[in-house]
Amino acid sequence: MKDSYDFSKSVKNPYLRKPKKQLTIRLDVDTIDYFRTLAGQSGIPYQSLINLYLRDCVAKKKSLRLEWAT
Repeated sequence: MKDSYDFSKSVKNPYLRKPKKQLTIRLDVDTIDYFRTLAGQSGIPYQSLINLYLRDCVAKKKSLRLEWAT
């Protein structure tokens, strides 16, 4: 193994479309359970399902509507 490598002429991976960014998000236990149940039924990891749902919201430009009970 070399002591150092020259990456000055390297190129980005052409097969990687959009890299994902890791982050920490706090979700309610029942929300996680819901997506885990869906994941078990569909065979898709629950984190991927959450990402697909959020991506769909972005694509459809859904807006959040909050109504507070009085």
